[in-house]
Order: sequence, then structure tokens, then C-alpha cells
Amino acid sequence: MHAAKGGRQREDGNEEEKHFLFIIHIFLLISIYQYIKIFVSGFIGKPYDRELRRREAKQVKGIIHEYFQVGTVQWMSHPARDVLDSIRSICRDDYFDAIEVRHFEDPAQRRAAAKLIREAHITPIYAAQPTLLAEGLNPNDLSEARRLRAERVLCEAVEEAIELGSASMAMMAGHWREESREEAFQQLKKTTVAVCRYAEKKGIQVVLEVFDYDMDRCTLIGPASLAAEFAAEVRKYCANFSLLVDMSHIVTAHETARYVIRALRPYISGFHMANAVVQKGCENYGDKHPRFGFPNSACDVNELKEFLQILREEGFFYREQPCELAFEVKPYGNEDDEMVLAGCKRTLNRAWALLEE
Repeated sequence: MHAAKGGRQREDGNEEEKHFLFIIHIFLLISIYQYIKIFVSGFIGKPYDRELRRREAKQVKGIIHEYFQVGTVQWMSHPARDVLDSIRSICRDDYFDAIEVRHFEDPAQRRAAAKLIREAHITPIYAAQPTLLAEGLNPNDLSEARRLRAERVLCEAVEEAIELGSASMAMMAGHWREESREEAFQQLKKTTVAVCRYAEKKGIQVVLEVFDYDMDRCTLIGPASLAAEFAAEVRKYCANFSLLVDMSHIVTAHETARYVIRALRPYISGFHMANAVVQKGCENYGDKHPRFGFPNSACDVNELKEFLQILREEGFFYREQPCELAFEVKPYGNEDDEMVLAGCKRTLNRAWALLEE
């Protein structure tokens, strides 16, 4: 009888041991699965991450500053104001996480601007487009001497970006002609690769802003299809190259936000929120960046809401590495610059509020 009882106890003990081992096996299988998932995501890289971010973004809508560094283009926001007063005003406004600045002729003024930016703990973004436009420089100039001058100025812009604390330097393509388009493409590639290689040694990202190709600025880059081709070509040589997409340039290039963002998605590192009048004969026609809601203009709350919706669908709502989302809006005539900037913030707030959950 005692033997039978002992046998049952041993059987019960064996059952408990089997149950325990079963639980351990399940735990190990789950752990192995998690490790495999981490390994695969690391191996596949950005495409996997982007798809994951797209799924997550469809489910979540928090505060916009969680996903973007909301900024403004300083010289457009306050075109008539002293540059240091303008920077101080923007830096004091905690709505802004980033500020776009351009070339300073005065080194002392540049140092003062850098100090304000550091103290405000705001992200500076350096733009060389105004320098290229002001000096009539063309990075895709068919004249090698003039192209080299543009290249030299852009390399100098990299150094100024570093002085101001920026991790990037933005540029643009230049004018082109249909009969020499391929030659211009190769000249731009030569300039961009050279500048990227110079910037890479300094730890700086080079960003090309996409403009219109036949309306106002008439730059080589240009249509989204050509921008994608160009970015892919430069990326063969330089990993520190990306594109900047501007809402207003989408409409001045006769394209749609969905098409442009999908076509350029692998290369985009930042966005401009902007407006344009594209009806010929209307006041402020062209690449003039009027306020949202300007008469006969293309972009307002609904267009900005759609733009944000597409960014979410395409995986740009990313907390870990929020990209730039800056206003590039300029007062027209005697419009009050602070009123216009306040209107930009209201437009974005409303568009964000209307964004579907």
C-alpha cells in the first residue's frame, strides 16, 4: 500500500516536472521569436522600420511636436526686421522646435545668432539657397568655371552651418534648358557629390530642396521623377544626401502631394509648409510664399491637413527621429509679420485637429 502511494507521488511529481518543462519550452520559443524579429528588422533596415512606422502612425495621433521639429524660415517670417531681433523673437516662442537661417555677412552677427540659438535650445537648419539666388550661382552651370564657383560657395556654406550649430546645409539646383538637360544633370551631380564628400568629413548632411521647373524658379530639380532619379544617383556615392519637399513647390510644379511624397519617400529628410498663387494674372503669382488663405492661392487648412495625412500614411510620423516641418511663409505688402506667423500656427493647429485618428 505504501509502495502504491509512493508510486502515485512519483507520477504526480513527474507530471509537475513535465508541466514545468513545458512552460520553460514555451518561454524559450517566445524569446527565440523575439530575437529573430529583432535580428530580421536590423538586417532588413529602413524599409522594415518605415512599414512598421506606417502601421503605428495610422493608430496614433498625439501632439505634432512628438513627430516633427516644427520650425519657420527666419528671413521669410520677418523679411524687414533686424536679423538678430527676428531670431530672438522666434527663439523665445516655444511653439518652434527649429529655425532656418541663412548666410551672415558679419561674423560678429553670426556668432551672436549662434549664441541665441544655443541658449534657446532650438534646432538650427542652415539654408544656402538664398546665397545661390542672390549671387546668381548655378550648381548645374554648363560653364565649368562658374560651376566650380557655385561648388566653392556651397563648401563655404557647410563651414558656416557648422558655426551656427546646424547638422545640415540645404541647397538647390539652378536654371536649365531643354536642349542641354542631360549635361546640366551631370554638372549638378558633379557639384552635389563634391559638396557631399566635403560635408561628410565634417559630419554634415546635404539637402537639396525641390523647386518648380517651368513656372517661376525654373530649376532643374524640378519634377519629382527627376528628383528621385537624381537622389538615387547621388546616393550611390554619398549617404549624407537627402531631399527637402515644399508644399508650394508641389503645386508650382503641377504635381500632387501624394505623388511627390511617394516618389521621393526614400530620400526625404524635411518639409516646408507653404502656399502659392498659381493662377496667372492674379496678385502675388508664382513662388512668392504668401500666407495661408491668401486670395486665389492654392493652400489652406484642408490642403495642409491632406499633406499631413499623406505624411502619416507614408511613415513620417516618427518620434525617435522627428524631421523638420517648417513654415516658409512671407508677409505681402504691408501685412504684419507677427500676424502672418500667428496665422500659420493657427492653420497648422486646425489642420492637425482635423487629422483623422
